[in-house]
Amino acid sequence: MGAGHDHSHAADTRVNRMLIAAAILSAFFVVELTTALLINSIALLADAGHMLTDLVAMFMGLTAVLLARRGSSSPARTYGWHRAEVFTAVANAVLLLGMAAFILYEAVQRLGDAPDVPGVPMIVVALAGLLANAVVVLLLRSHSKQSLAVKGAYMEVVADTVGSIGVLIAGIVTVTTRWPYADVVVAVFVALWVLPRAISLARAALRILSESSPSHIDVEELRTALCAVDGVTEVHDLHVWTLVPGKDMVTAHLTTTADSARVLDDARAVLTARGLDHATVQVEPPDGATDCKCQANW
Repeated sequence: MGAGHDHSHAADTRVNRMLIAAAILSAFFVVELTTALLINSIALLADAGHMLTDLVAMFMGLTAVLLARRGSSSPARTYGWHRAEVFTAVANAVLLLGMAAFILYEAVQRLGDAPDVPGVPMIVVALAGLLANAVVVLLLRSHSKQSLAVKGAYMEVVADTVGSIGVLIAGIVTVTTRWPYADVVVAVFVALWVLPRAISLARAALRILSESSPSHIDVEELRTALCAVDGVTEVHDLHVWTLVPGKDMVTAHLTTTADSARVLDDARAVLTARGLDHATVQVEPPDGATDCKCQANW
């Protein structure tokens, strides 16, 4: 009862913080986009575009968290809505990649014909952006390790903070030197800063969707450890995958002529030691199908 209450309280806190963060980002997005269009700044437009993906990520992440909490009454959806946040992360990564490509295209178009962009409005908006992003980062940081959806939003806000710093530098350079390309250079910097983070987020999500083994689990080492359980002669149908971050799953069939209950307990201890608490282990007699024969260890 106590553990369930604590989990529910943590989920409520996560939702509330995401709502506050979304409200802050929404207000600043309107300010930044309006300013970018008024002064024709591609750097501010790039940062506003990134801010828009922050917002989309925040609302999609919020939806995913709520769906995961809700679960599912459908007998066909045995895992509920846990994977919703993974699909959210993929969509978020696609948005980031699209935004980066658009900004790079616009920056190339301005080479040789950079417009005159006033620096003071850029400085003011960049400082406001830094403040907004700092508040949102503090709101989301503690929850970013518990949810891929929240992690995606958090990563974008962190990257956007760097973008705001870039806009601030561009504004200062424009005011002090009148160099017309400061705005374009910062826009390119923001786009190139976003690209690897978008790719990293997409890879993490696609790894889960493709049901690849978790990067921190050595499947062959796990197979060897299960083979080393006293009495186990064969290990087959060993599968390890991630449902959502923090919830790794495993299934395994073990062949033995020893006491099945004791072998099952020992095998579960091997899995638990590697953080694989969500396990399905079947112990069967020696005539089962195999894909791995163990060396004699008993």
